[in-house]
Amino acid sequence: MLHRRHLLQALGASALGMHSASAMAAPGAQDARFLLVFLRGGYDCASLLVPTASSYYYETRPNIAIPRPGQDGGALPLTADWGLHPVLADSMLPLYQQRQLAFVPFAGTDDLSRSHFDTQDSMELGQPVGGRRDYRSGFLNRLVAELNPRTGNNTPATVMLQPMAFTSTLPLVLRGAVDVPNTLLSAGAGRGGVDARQAQLIESMYRGTPLAAPVAEGFATREEVARTMQGEMEAASRNALSTKGFEGTARRMARLMQARYQIGFVDVGGWDTHVGQGAATGALANRFEELGRGLAGFADEMGPAWKSTVVVVVSEFGRTFRENGNRGTDHGHGTVFWVLGGGLSGGRVAGEQQTLNASTLFQNRDYPVLNDYRAVLGGLFARMYGLNAAAVARVFPRTKGTDLRLV
Repeated sequence: MLHRRHLLQALGASALGMHSASAMAAPGAQDARFLLVFLRGGYDCASLLVPTASSYYYETRPNIAIPRPGQDGGALPLTADWGLHPVLADSMLPLYQQRQLAFVPFAGTDDLSRSHFDTQDSMELGQPVGGRRDYRSGFLNRLVAELNPRTGNNTPATVMLQPMAFTSTLPLVLRGAVDVPNTLLSAGAGRGGVDARQAQLIESMYRGTPLAAPVAEGFATREEVARTMQGEMEAASRNALSTKGFEGTARRMARLMQARYQIGFVDVGGWDTHVGQGAATGALANRFEELGRGLAGFADEMGPAWKSTVVVVVSEFGRTFRENGNRGTDHGHGTVFWVLGGGLSGGRVAGEQQTLNASTLFQNRDYPVLNDYRAVLGGLFARMYGLNAAAVARVFPRTKGTDLRLV
């Protein structure tokens, strides 16, 4: 069982407020590349990074829990407390074993709206929760401004570290004083799960058997619920890419970032799994597999530049710890960040953690947020680019970076 610990892992974290830029300067910071991947829709982090030591997880997810390591379809063991979804065996597990991948659970924002749109906006802006929002200033744009030479009026003179949004429209996170281009590298909008033709084939397999009626009824219920939820999922995705074909898109992004762009952003939709998300197999597993292949393809395509590249995968929130009546999960709070890179100090589950049981859930339903995303990213940027405390606070106002020693 994971022991309660309101402290940072042995490899530790410390406030960056006292570090100077020179103390934190990262060798070759000008060569560093950073890609932010936003999973729109709030993905189920408990199916990705599986709390295998939590008996409560298995009690509250009788249909969608990922089995323990060693069982059929079981999680891939990472630590004594955590496992990885089995569909990532060929893509993410090798990077983890090479210390090029780490996970930060109990991560997220203090925004409690549980609204896709409000929370996505809040995270992309990177401004203090509860204050007046400036929709003209996203945190990645502020980072670009911080990293480039400034003129007398404190605006970037020449943008030497080039940003790019791999999206159909410019996202909030890259809006601001620096002009940022955007381009959509793939217009694919594939949908996961069982389509109508496959459902008919499955029904025909059971026709004339005692299971015919339950199978037909199950598909009818699934279709009815899916029609109800489809509009919400599409809206929550905000025209983001689907995981279908993401590997090709990711490789194209890598070629562009290897040659020209140092800071990138891409969003991937389809994570609002209220209904039939599945377990070791199923709709969510398919998305994880496609996303994992894409991220592994990105790493491969970066070539030697992968050594100085960091990729962070975030989502606006996690999902309820318990499954719902539709064998899915609802809007939650804390989530799990992925951090990848060729020069990473990975192969671990980092950040503040605690036992997962009925008494430690946030509002008796969700992962709590113990690792604020602004502090985590602020600490990461400090290490990557040598930012001092004042610079981190300009990127993330009223925030001190937390050093998880990931790079």
